[in-house]
Amino acid sequence: MVWQDIVVAIANILFGYSLAWQVYCGFKKKKALISLQTSFLTAIGLYALAVAYFSLNLILSTVIGVFNGTLWLILFIQGLIYKKV
Repeated sequence: MVWQDIVVAIANILFGYSLAWQVYCGFKKKKALISLQTSFLTAIGLYALAVAYFSLNLILSTVIGVFNGTLWLILFIQGLIYKKV
């Protein structure tokens, strides 16, 4: 494991931690708190970064990047569901 993988992974863990609370608040309030465009484009971008991390053999960063991308995807889905409520 290279030091860059550790640095990128730690930064993404911090981002994921703060994002998890955003997802929780969305479920708790039954309200879309982030725009659809923001959540969709961020999710796509994070999945693209995960592919790039994988191509560089940054496995830890890849896993955490996919996790963060999935959290943003959940925010997008919350936006679709709660918009109609």
